[in-house]
Amino acid sequence: MKTVAWLCALLALAYADPAVYFKEEFSDGDAWTSRWVESKHKSDYGKFKLSAGKFYGDAEKDKGLQTSQDARFYALSANFEPFSNKDKTLVIQFTVKHEQNIDCGGAYVKVFPASLDQTEMNGDSQYNIMFGPDICGPPTKKVHVIFNYKGKNVQINKDIRCKDDQYTHLYTLIVRPDNTYEVKIDNSKVESGSLEEDWDFLPPKKIKDPEAKKPDDWDERPKIDDPEDTKPEDWEKPEHIPDPDAVKPEDWDEEMDGEWEPPVIQNPEYKGEWKPKQIDNPDYKGKWVHPEIDNPEYTEDPSLYLYDSFAAIGLELWQVKSGTIFDNFLITDCEKHAEEYGNETWGATKDAEKKMKEQQEEEERKKQEEEDKKRKDEGGDEPEEDEDEDDEDEADKVDKDEEEEDDDDNEIPSKDEL
Repeated sequence: MKTVAWLCALLALAYADPAVYFKEEFSDGDAWTSRWVESKHKSDYGKFKLSAGKFYGDAEKDKGLQTSQDARFYALSANFEPFSNKDKTLVIQFTVKHEQNIDCGGAYVKVFPASLDQTEMNGDSQYNIMFGPDICGPPTKKVHVIFNYKGKNVQINKDIRCKDDQYTHLYTLIVRPDNTYEVKIDNSKVESGSLEEDWDFLPPKKIKDPEAKKPDDWDERPKIDDPEDTKPEDWEKPEHIPDPDAVKPEDWDEEMDGEWEPPVIQNPEYKGEWKPKQIDNPDYKGKWVHPEIDNPEYTEDPSLYLYDSFAAIGLELWQVKSGTIFDNFLITDCEKHAEEYGNETWGATKDAEKKMKEQQEEEERKKQEEEDKKRKDEGGDEPEEDEDEDDEDEADKVDKDEEEEDDDDNEIPSKDEL
């Protein structure tokens, strides 16, 4: 009976519903304003609005929080029932669309402990995890993965490149209780590894032995000068010599021009600096490697992944050019559920979104071509108009000349002419 009960418990665990700690799709219109709290820490935070943007796959499903003011800080958060990820997998997932073709701005989320005061959330508020894309010019196009460890924010040592186009993308962070992690973009793995190896949470396991030093007679030179090689007697030749074909100009005046000296040329017999041949160093011992010892300050921590409290998710960021849309937030303990949810949301509308964007670009291209053609046609008519104006000017001139001739005929003769 005990075996049967044990098997039943395992089956129940295997088929248990995933824990969903937070989910937000903004599917109920402006009701999101009652769930999300704007920080009052500053009076000029940028405003979010609900929008699917200028192009989308589904006008309703693709609605999310969009930054609406340029060159602003943003600070908005939503809370949920506190939980701990002790002995559980943690998955943080959301979508981002930079339809404004962003040049500098963050699009990451921060997940906070229960101690967060949402009305005072700001850049100094302590968070557990910060995750998501950040762009600032060509040098910075990365995915942040930052953990707060014992009060210190620690950034991943690897460079994970984010998407920088105008389409919606799905970002997923998985943190497992075996201290491993995985980062996915659009439901495809882009990075994974060990928390201890890829973050500087702990001091190194090994350090250089402070007592060890390279022996004085340690020779690291693989090659040495051949002691039996000697410089030939005729080696020394000057690099430049007077040009033997040069002739002093006939009009050279030494009193005025000074003593004449022929120009110099490269010496064809010059052999350069002499160096002895190189031979294998018989005393070569290889590059000296500093021996290492166990670091007395290192202590293994099997709980790097663990946080006692998660209770809020926030968008605390800066954007130069607004327009980014955040949507499809999910925090769960199930990797499979997160992948399926991503396919049901981002995956279901991404192709239609791209199609709509391409149609808009095609329409814009055609419109531009028509405008260019119109300007060209209008430009082609201008010379004819100038020609007409010239004709009119010429006609006016002829009429004027004729009037002057008529005036001459009507003039009264002078006394001499009579």
